[in-house]
Amino acid sequence: MFDNVTTNPDGAPEITIAEFKSKLKQGGFHIIDVRRPDEYTGELGHVEGSRLVTLETDFENTLPTLNRDETYVFVCRSGKRSTNATLFAMQAGFKKVYNLEGGMIAWNEG
Repeated sequence: MFDNVTTNPDGAPEITIAEFKSKLKQGGFHIIDVRRPDEYTGELGHVEGSRLVTLETDFENTLPTLNRDETYVFVCRSGKRSTNATLFAMQAGFKKVYNLEGGMIAWNEG
């Protein structure tokens, strides 16, 4: 699905904004935003088609309901919370999970 996957210092598979944007129209993956609701609707906005699953309150209960065979890209403000979400998903047995490098800050810059 993604061609240029790297691993960030925390050990999470990561994709760049450029690759993410180039694959966005193709689809075939789910975008999960792990920020708080006020951030999702705030000044940085959110990626169209993303699903809000707040890391601190909803993620633990939502993760078991997701299909482990699907591909997921996790997004947050800067990439730290989405890194944690990616690592949690990997620990839960997900194989095709990715952190969006730089999060919504990078999204808005790119």
